[in-house]
Amino acid sequence: MTASEIRTKYLQFFRDRDHVIIPRANLVPQEDPTTLFTGSGMQPLIPYLLGQPHPAGKRVVDSQTCFRAEDIDEVGDNRHTTFFEMLGNWSFGDYFKAEQLPWIWEFLTVVVGLDPTKLYVTVFAGHEAYKIPKDSESVGIWKKLFQAEGLEALDVDHAASKGMQNGRIFYYDATKNWWSRSGAPENMPVGEPGGPDSEIFYDFGTPHNAAFGEHCHPNCDCGRFLEIGNSVFMQYQKIDGGVEELPQKNVDFGGGLERIAMAANNDDDIFKIDLLWPLVQKVQALADREYSDEPSAMRAIADHIRGIVFLAADGVIPSNTAQGYVMRRFARRAIRQALTLDIRDGLFETVGPVVIDVYKEAYPELDERRDMILDTLTREEELFRRTLERGVREFVKLKDRATKTGQPLTGEQVFMLFDTYGFPSELTIEEAKLTEIPVEPGWQLEFDRHMTEQKERSRTASAGQFKGGLADHSEITTKYHTATHLMYKALRQVLGDHVIQRGSNITDERLRFDFSHHEKMTSEQIGEVERIVNEAIDKDWPMGYREIPTDQAFKEGALGAFGDKYGETVKVYTAGDPEGEWYSKEICGGPHVEHTGTLAEEGKRFKIKKEESSSAGVRRIKAVLE
Repeated sequence: MTASEIRTKYLQFFRDRDHVIIPRANLVPQEDPTTLFTGSGMQPLIPYLLGQPHPAGKRVVDSQTCFRAEDIDEVGDNRHTTFFEMLGNWSFGDYFKAEQLPWIWEFLTVVVGLDPTKLYVTVFAGHEAYKIPKDSESVGIWKKLFQAEGLEALDVDHAASKGMQNGRIFYYDATKNWWSRSGAPENMPVGEPGGPDSEIFYDFGTPHNAAFGEHCHPNCDCGRFLEIGNSVFMQYQKIDGGVEELPQKNVDFGGGLERIAMAANNDDDIFKIDLLWPLVQKVQALADREYSDEPSAMRAIADHIRGIVFLAADGVIPSNTAQGYVMRRFARRAIRQALTLDIRDGLFETVGPVVIDVYKEAYPELDERRDMILDTLTREEELFRRTLERGVREFVKLKDRATKTGQPLTGEQVFMLFDTYGFPSELTIEEAKLTEIPVEPGWQLEFDRHMTEQKERSRTASAGQFKGGLADHSEITTKYHTATHLMYKALRQVLGDHVIQRGSNITDERLRFDFSHHEKMTSEQIGEVERIVNEAIDKDWPMGYREIPTDQAFKEGALGAFGDKYGETVKVYTAGDPEGEWYSKEICGGPHVEHTGTLAEEGKRFKIKKEESSSAGVRRIKAVLE
């Protein structure tokens, strides 16, 4: 069964069991300022696991795209990727273990058709200090499921030190089989929920590698076993001195789509599944080489291009800060890997469309944004290839000098390559390793010092600007500030939720607003934005605000400026009808007018004077009240 079929059947399986299918969340989390990317299926749904009612009800199911930049150095082997999908089904205080475990067993063994003899499970071993018992309820359910297949279902402990012991059900402690945002129970703050989980592993039957320990067991990293799913049972809450049972018990299942497809293939190479193999094939054709000869480079290229295609679809633009910096790093790393295969142009314009075609049925937004995605990526490739040529020439000079003198590369030289030639520091270090040029151990500290000094030198008149890009707090700039909030909401209504604020500058003459969007706005779109803003002005909505904890603000759906960092509390300004479709809610320091109707004093109307490109994938609007 292909991964695409598994995704479709999984959603339908739980839809048939009264779950509502919900769309994937953006890879740039709007609800969580503490992280750059959506890195797990659970992340967008944490507010509902913590008690907030979900608008779709108590049972939902989804396939969530995820991105983990921290795994970049792991890519190249047969099972690590930085972009992946998590299949998830969720119960917010509805069903629990008795329903969840048989359902997921049925899906894996009957619908997907996995061989039950190759499946093993883990459960929570208990926590003596907090008087949390072994998860005997899950053990009992698993025993019945295995026995119904004619399999002996021994539950065993201490597998890491004693091995498999003919077991099917394995106990592990809180480091492996307990979930909370803070980790083990002893690390949880008072009030935080958590609970045991039960993982499912697939056995590929490969020989054990003793480098990973004397004994093989499901949580061994030797490659024999692969975790394909995990059911979290959130049933406890931390209190002073221990935990207590929650009145509302939740289920959170996460299953790696790509990993389940690997198991369905009975092939331990994740790049052989239908979501990745077409990309590898295209790279093979470009390079005129076989995958078996260059697996590491081809895997990295396929993984990185898949990831940046989805980032581009979700409004991220390559840049030198925040999400854009990570995207740029992945794009340039893919290009660098392609050079080792002698692919010197056309990488993204050739492989990018393959990603879109593979995913367009499940995620039609990729096809809808095809031109924007490919334009963003090809521009970055063209830019970097020019940068690469200049940087490589300079790097060769430094390499020759280091070879002759025996002196390692210094942090100052790494910074010079970055500052003068745009050559990323991590790429310099990678090149040095590839060419066996030593690098000074303290290069990072020296590099950071030069970066800090450069930032200090580049501070200009912008240091005198108020928060939010206001030149001052006069009456007219305050009006323009409020108009900016209304326009931001209108842009997202007209163009889509991929629109993210990239910058703002407000004077007493006009407002200027930069936002992510892939193409020039049409006159009809501009007119519709103007109409929506003026309608909001005419309704004379009150501009209210609350000062609330930052986490709460994002849970409630407040928008924040892209890349901004916030303290523990923020002001959230609102305008509109909280129960209606039109409602603006933004984190902002102010100031604002008290009522939107104030913007229409002296018969003035909101008017967009100019819409133009600011940079690749970023548009700029200049607007006035006249």
